[in-house]
Amino acid sequence: MSLNTTAVRIKVTLKDVKPEVMRRLVVPVTLRLDRLHLTLQEAFGWTNSHLFEFFAGEVRWGIPDPHNDYGHQPMDARKARLCDIVRETGAKTIHYLYDFGDSWDHVIKLEKWFENTTTEGLPFLLEAAGRCPPEDVGGAPGYAEYLAAISDPGHPEHEHMRLWGPERFDPNVVDRKALEAAVNALSDTWIPRRRATRTK
Repeated sequence: MSLNTTAVRIKVTLKDVKPEVMRRLVVPVTLRLDRLHLTLQEAFGWTNSHLFEFFAGEVRWGIPDPHNDYGHQPMDARKARLCDIVRETGAKTIHYLYDFGDSWDHVIKLEKWFENTTTEGLPFLLEAAGRCPPEDVGGAPGYAEYLAAISDPGHPEHEHMRLWGPERFDPNVVDRKALEAAVNALSDTWIPRRRATRTK
């Protein structure tokens, strides 16, 4: 990454989940980590219902708890940018942990850097594979059990899990257009697109 780097393509994969749940995006290198969190929430289809942290090496970024006087607080994600992580740690892979109970570990690989390009319309979702697991399903192990139950009518938890989760849940089917629209809505808020000039 150089001083002229403006954007990066990232591949984000949900660890220990089968079938694979993956998203590929282009994001500005100056994107704040709290906004990267929101971007990943929309790109995957999470509901932003839990806490999060980013990890690179031994350093953590999240939202510090002002009422927590015990333990080591994370660095403030609202005051750090993606390029700051790379410059400070030299990391090529970053981990994004969502929901400290279910512990969803998203592995972020920095695939390609772009120099002197516009950041208008970013972040942007390029690719999506696999549907996001339901919230509060119990992490990767709970999700595996959930899939086993809903796919087997003879499973003792089949009816319970079928009614508990989304209707007709298919882990291989992802509504990419809906995810793209959700990510685009963020980019429109943070970096407004130029309006076309109307000619007379």
